[in-house]
Amino acid sequence: MKNVYESPLNSRYASNEMQYVFSPDMKFTTWRKLWIALAEAEKELGLNITEAQIEQLKSNAENINYEVAERYEKQFRHDVMSHVHAYGELCPDAKGIIHLGATSCYVGDNTDVIIMTEGLRLIKNKLLVLIKKLSSFALEYRAMPTLGYTHYQPAQLVTVGKRACLWIQELLMDLEDLEHTIANMKLLGSKGTTGTQASFLNLFDGDHEKVKKLELLIAEKMGFKKVFAVSGQTYSRKLDSRVLGVLSGIAQSAYKFGNDMRLLQSMKEMEEPFEEKQIGSSAMAYKRNPMRCERICSLARYVIVDAINPAITASTQWFERTLDDSANKRISIPEAFLATDAILNIYINVAGGLVVYPKVIAKHVMDELPFMATENIMMEAVKHGGDRQELHEQIRKHSMDAGRKVKVDGEANDLIERISKDSMFGMSLEELNSVLEPKRYIGRCAEQVEEFVQDEVNTVLAKAEVADIEIDLKV
Repeated sequence: MKNVYESPLNSRYASNEMQYVFSPDMKFTTWRKLWIALAEAEKELGLNITEAQIEQLKSNAENINYEVAERYEKQFRHDVMSHVHAYGELCPDAKGIIHLGATSCYVGDNTDVIIMTEGLRLIKNKLLVLIKKLSSFALEYRAMPTLGYTHYQPAQLVTVGKRACLWIQELLMDLEDLEHTIANMKLLGSKGTTGTQASFLNLFDGDHEKVKKLELLIAEKMGFKKVFAVSGQTYSRKLDSRVLGVLSGIAQSAYKFGNDMRLLQSMKEMEEPFEEKQIGSSAMAYKRNPMRCERICSLARYVIVDAINPAITASTQWFERTLDDSANKRISIPEAFLATDAILNIYINVAGGLVVYPKVIAKHVMDELPFMATENIMMEAVKHGGDRQELHEQIRKHSMDAGRKVKVDGEANDLIERISKDSMFGMSLEELNSVLEPKRYIGRCAEQVEEFVQDEVNTVLAKAEVADIEIDLKV
């Protein structure tokens, strides 16, 4: 329908696979799988539940009767109970054992953990694909000199590939946080109304071991190794804050890349991909705006700010449970995942099609290199018999004059010509130009790139199966 609001994250930005993870189908089929796991575990531990009842539940796990559930929710004002009754209509023989001993958070919270875990796994694969693409770029341009900047002022030379390693290193830090978070995701388990497991203790006639075994069986059936040892009615909302903290970290790294690329594109040194029929501006037909990197930054800002939501929720929960988290969670958690997914889609697309302009880069290097080369020139002049302190003062004067020529008169940097005419240095223009070989000023950049990719990046990639993906941006 075109007459109702639709989130741009769905219609424009996020991938279909991430949209499915947070879809009603994923949510409610997971609820039913949890009810099946609960019934199976209770049966295995001795409760009077039949195999026929469980089979009936299984045969209708993905047959979500939404209209029936919506009718019940209008009546009950309770989403979980509406689905219990809707599921029961499809499974009349098992109706009486659905949700046995459980509270709403049994399906709600366990499903949230399962969905977030699946979302994190999708994010992880995209992060690995991105790191792989950027590492190939870094190796290709590991020795191409470019101006390094501090305070956005020209500093010493680096290389195009070395700068890319700075982007990669932050992504590796994000990957480390992501893997730690995935490895420590725990289900709520089957804790009951205030986390005491009293209802389950009653079901199993006071058998504590069976109550403990119950939630471990459920976790195993749902693909998890751990449950929270203690809880209120819900798992600690600190988990949501931790997860969105990881997504915020990825957004921060992407924002840094996007900003760097926007500056580089303004300098005409590098560009994001620009398609044949793409329009940069409706008025200025010549423009090639960095719209993809701008979009990365725009979405990243949203994720960074959105991460405050679960932090506030975690800090304001009362005792064993309040419901002021629910409406916020329904929005803030999925939107953060969808936005991060969109950021990585765009980042992968840009990283796979980066355009480099070597001649522009070389021109910018040579515009500034005379200033950077002055120490080497001074050392060479000392070898010719000059006085280091006198040469230093003379270079300072020539540099100020040359800088004035560039900034005030808008002319070329003539520092080298000035020095070649100064008898104090005793160096010809040819000798001076030999000092101006850019690769003499990049230090260990090329070696650093090779070592970093080999020791850090390839070590990570070797441990993971990187499933390559095709990114088809909608806009």
